Amino acid sequence: MLEANTPSAQIERQSDKDFEAKESTVLEARIPSGPIEQQWDKCRFDMKLVNPANRRKHSIIVVGAGLAGAAAAATLGQQGYHVHCFSYHDTPRRAHSIAAQGGINAAKNYRNDGDSIFRLFKDTVKGGDYRAREANVYRLAQISLNIIDQCVAQGVPFAREYGGLLDNRSFGGVQVSRTFYARGQTGQQLLLGAYQALEEQVAAGTVTMHIRSELLDVVIVNGRARGIVTRDLVTGDIECHAADVVVLATGGYSNVFYLSTNAKASNCTAIWRAHRRGALFGNPCFTQIHPTCIPLSSEHQSKLTLMSESLRNDGRVWVPKKRVKRALQTISRKTSATTIWRTATRSFGNLVPRDVASRNAKEVCDEGRGVGPHGQGVYLDFADAIHRLGLETVREKYGNLFEIYQRITDEDAYTVPMRIYPAPHYTMGGLWVDYHLMSTIPGLFVGGEANFSDHGANRLGASALMQGLADGYFVLPYTVPDYIASTKLDPVDVSHPEFTSAEAEVKDRIKKLVGINGKRSPDSFHKELGKIMWDNCGMARSDAGLRKALARIPELRDEFWHNLRDRRRRR
Repeated sequence: MLEANTPSAQIERQSDKDFEAKESTVLEARIPSGPIEQQWDKCRFDMKLVNPANRRKHSIIVVGAGLAGAAAAATLGQQGYHVHCFSYHDTPRRAHSIAAQGGINAAKNYRNDGDSIFRLFKDTVKGGDYRAREANVYRLAQISLNIIDQCVAQGVPFAREYGGLLDNRSFGGVQVSRTFYARGQTGQQLLLGAYQALEEQVAAGTVTMHIRSELLDVVIVNGRARGIVTRDLVTGDIECHAADVVVLATGGYSNVFYLSTNAKASNCTAIWRAHRRGALFGNPCFTQIHPTCIPLSSEHQSKLTLMSESLRNDGRVWVPKKRVKRALQTISRKTSATTIWRTATRSFGNLVPRDVASRNAKEVCDEGRGVGPHGQGVYLDFADAIHRLGLETVREKYGNLFEIYQRITDEDAYTVPMRIYPAPHYTMGGLWVDYHLMSTIPGLFVGGEANFSDHGANRLGASALMQGLADGYFVLPYTVPDYIASTKLDPVDVSHPEFTSAEAEVKDRIKKLVGINGKRSPDSFHKELGKIMWDNCGMARSDAGLRKALARIPELRDEFWHNLRDRRRRR
């Protein structure tokens, strides 16, 4: 049995001590005592409950309607609470969770290949370089079993074997097949399941949806999160909303690199405004560079496109042995190719962890062996898989991904190798949360990618969907009611002075931005910031590069506040 006194816990406690010495603040993770296998069960038993008749007296704000947000809003609404769910989009179905293509992990061991809750726990902790909070990770591995049952009951069309059993495939950083999938559309199908559950509660009147609404600030009353300030993205109106609890499930901050696989709407405003109100960040330097993305083709691009890691199951990754001309047809697969994975190839083969895969791809491109028009790419070749499995089998497993690739590059990956290159994809860092997923601001809970707790320094493939649904369906519905039952919450509405003050601050900030009347567009600042971050704080980091970025970013910030152009005005 593993005790709570683990290396990761010791690191976290030491970090807490360092922070306490500097800021006179104690971070209490509230990890239950006892063997790690029993901690979540013990925690649930010790939690206080809210009587069903009293739940309708309490209101909860959920910001974000992706997997974590939609699942939390639907489940809390089903319990009987009044839930207000806010989405940046015109419908929750457009949440960025749909872009998680490859699958979702669960320790079901359907393949009988040695998987278990403990192995999923170990793989996740090891894959994260032992930087994750181990109690949270073990809970995640336990809950993974329930997630698949929940989604199947909702009708999520997971892939099945010929006999009707759920199919599994492998992902990077593991040696078992534990990933459940729906072709290359797993995130979309899971989101539709959560969306159906959410809309059921909307129809029942327990959840109120606020679409096309962006959080601009969090309202703190007597030290507790009691509401938010939002902007209607259609009318521009600024509005205040009060509640007993605020839950943020708004995703990560990879768009700080400008070019990333994230949607452009994934702007991380919510967690940043919470941070400015006092919510601490955990591990913000831990950003994931995904190895299988379509390479940059033009300096005018505003985002990059992910090719699912599942492609590495059957695709062979290679580059020329020596520097050659970059024309695709001049390179022979047989005589001029070499694989790029230089470590752990015997144990993991093509499925090395993402950080290893990304570093190795960058190394061979830096050596001048990259492929494509700009030399920034490696091949992902399916010739062997098509020969071994047959074209129709490959098309059945990956057809929609090949179609995406063809539409973007105008190349047929069935006949020529795909070109891939690493790109910013996911952020393991986020708002610091305790075991109950509550931030350092009481009453402010954080779920999914927006928090820091589960993945350490590197997330394994197919674990993002697992965490989002675990937090939304199975963790927050326990911890949020416990907070409500354990806390004396005085009645608060939007007439409270703190709401008036927060709304005034938001309006003043917008007025200041609009009134700068400079010459540079917001996108030009974002693009320059992204280049600074990618060049100096991306895959490769050095003391000199970090100091260069730290010197340049304040200069760029100062120029932003003096030379920003309102995009509504002509040049």
